[in-house]
Amino acid sequence: MHLLFKSINLHRLQAYLGSMTLALTLSACNLPADKPITIASHVWVGYEQMFLADNEGWLDSKQVHLVETDAATDSLQALAEGKVDGAALTLDEMLQARARGLPLTAVMVFNISAGADMLLARPGIKRIKQLKGRRIGFEPSSVGELLLDEILRNAGLSKQDVTLTPLKVDQHLIAWQIKQVDAVITYEPVASQLLAQDAVKLFDSRQIPNTIIDVLAIRSDVLDRSHEKAIRHLISAHFRALNHLNTNPQDAAYRIAAHLGLPAAQVLSAYKGLVLPDIANNYRMLNGATPELHTSAARLSAIMLEGGMLDQPDTLNTLIRADYLPTESLVN
Repeated sequence: MHLLFKSINLHRLQAYLGSMTLALTLSACNLPADKPITIASHVWVGYEQMFLADNEGWLDSKQVHLVETDAATDSLQALAEGKVDGAALTLDEMLQARARGLPLTAVMVFNISAGADMLLARPGIKRIKQLKGRRIGFEPSSVGELLLDEILRNAGLSKQDVTLTPLKVDQHLIAWQIKQVDAVITYEPVASQLLAQDAVKLFDSRQIPNTIIDVLAIRSDVLDRSHEKAIRHLISAHFRALNHLNTNPQDAAYRIAAHLGLPAAQVLSAYKGLVLPDIANNYRMLNGATPELHTSAARLSAIMLEGGMLDQPDTLNTLIRADYLPTESLVN
């Protein structure tokens, strides 16, 4: 009788364990599988930490694939065509994309421009007003358009007072060398290359503080459980590379010089016009009841509306998410 009781209990235990195993298996089947993400980015010093992380093997290619484009315009096009899940963009570029129906959310701030975006002119042109009737190169539908509007407004000029020459950033240097333009709105690293060829700086982003902000913009429909691991991995890798830049700048400059197309000795000076928020400052800009980036976006939306770059103000709904940021500071 005692042996029979043990046998019955053993069968019950085996049945119970079998049902638990089946339940856990079915539960696991219902969990979303981790999926990789694809991010578009053109060459810009503020985005370089991503490429440094990729080059140093800190970025797992099975989780994150970086697609290098020639200009922001191409990154936006890749987003519109569904070829990428996100892109490195300025906040104004992100707002324009949202106005065209692309659901984008900023999950990290790369940098705040404080002099790295600028208007350069030929020697002999000393004031912006002297550009009246001259040819200005700029990249439409990007930060170049925002800068153009601010530059002309500050100088009391209109677009009808100048000849506008649309140029993507990868065309700025050659356009300057063949004298296709008298001035160009550009940014690093092209700016350093032009300054080395006697270009004169007439205006830079220090004159419009907290206006040009670069963010990691992800399609809102990709912000789900299946892509969460990859997004967190990308952001952590960025901050690891940023930490390396801050703690070992000479080594970092040497490693990224070739990709930027600058001599290693000029790399760190190209960063002087940028504020690079760390994890704590990213939380300050993206988190809280009234995030700082939300306030900046509302002001920028109004500027763009007035300048004709937006037909209506951005609702700012689903504009920001801070929950993909690392919860702890990272060290090498």
